[in-house]
Amino acid sequence: MQDQDSPTQTIRTGCVISGGGPAGMVCGFLLARAGIDVVVLEKHKDFLRDFRGDTIHPSTLELLYELGLLERFLKLPHIKVHHLSIEIGDEKFTIGDFDRISTRCKFMVQIPQWDFLDFLSREAKAFPNFKLLMETKATDFLMENGQIAGVTAHGPQGALTIHAGLTIAADGRHSALRAKSGLPLKDIGAPFDVLWLRLPVAPGDPTDIVGRVQAGYFFVMIYRGDYWQCALLIPKGSFDAIKSEGIEKFREKLRQVASFARDRAGTITDFDQVKLLSVSINRLKKWARPGFVCIGDSAHAMSPVGGVGINLAIQDAAAAANILGPVLKKGAPALCDLEKIQRRRERPTKFVQWIQIQMQEQIITPALRRKTTPKPPLALKLLNRYPFLRRLPAQLLGVGQLEHVAAKKP
Repeated sequence: MQDQDSPTQTIRTGCVISGGGPAGMVCGFLLARAGIDVVVLEKHKDFLRDFRGDTIHPSTLELLYELGLLERFLKLPHIKVHHLSIEIGDEKFTIGDFDRISTRCKFMVQIPQWDFLDFLSREAKAFPNFKLLMETKATDFLMENGQIAGVTAHGPQGALTIHAGLTIAADGRHSALRAKSGLPLKDIGAPFDVLWLRLPVAPGDPTDIVGRVQAGYFFVMIYRGDYWQCALLIPKGSFDAIKSEGIEKFREKLRQVASFARDRAGTITDFDQVKLLSVSINRLKKWARPGFVCIGDSAHAMSPVGGVGINLAIQDAAAAANILGPVLKKGAPALCDLEKIQRRRERPTKFVQWIQIQMQEQIITPALRRKTTPKPPLALKLLNRYPFLRRLPAQLLGVGQLEHVAAKKP
């Protein structure tokens, strides 16, 4: 609660963005680059948060190329991923081949998200009209003439009042501003949760992303250089029951599903090393109201299947900046301007969520329910038989509906 005697700092800007994740930082960078005064609010003191989306898709690499940032970005320590594969029982299937896609960079990049966000922050600060406020959280809307006209916030120096012609929520699936906005949300649901954990890397391990389906289990391993970031999919709401069985029983589950890394299950010594992600799929029916718009996870929470959430969020940010940059130069955008973002981005969002639901229903849910390993679907057999088909899932997951930006600064 705000101290009534504490002074309130007032800021006036063209746009305030709540959330310094990929969507917020990319949108802030692009709007500042377009000459708009931007303030980005990030509630944490730094970007060092574990178990976040660490995949940078070819579509984002294309965006960085168009901005002239790709060469500097690729100097950061990273891992290139050219193929996606899945193992069902003893059979292995390559389900995505990025060498065949249409973008300049024919690979995904694995890099800690904090490194990506730090990179964007450094580059954005080159613009005098970009301001990033860390440890600062938007608490409510400012209202003028029945329209959102900025936010109240709280940071290290106390209370803030930020007047803005546009307020953007990019603060994730639990967005506080979205909740306060009253925008209607459609909950699609997901029948599983994810347990995140780490296993050590050993010499001779592969480096591509591996998914594994075994009787009753679905396990994903993402190479991080010195460790494997692993995701064990479980029936929704079952984590308490798993914990009640004890850590040794859990390690036995890992030994059954971890393939070449099964001998490392013993490194998990207690459940403090296991993080629960409660999975949800939803999207706003309307993304905007006067003076306010949601992008990224604030507008549509995605399943972790395919790791496409960060891809869609960044493409939302690019579309928002492309549409609103010219408008904000003239003043506050009208509701019809904000609604263009939803019209531009809703179709790819619905399409990706549809694909995720099909994967849930046809692969994940049957795998979690069965006591025997399911038979591989025909689609996977076709991908193995005809390698040229692997371009399609790689293009859909890695590129999607690509948003471009002007190659030169205005």
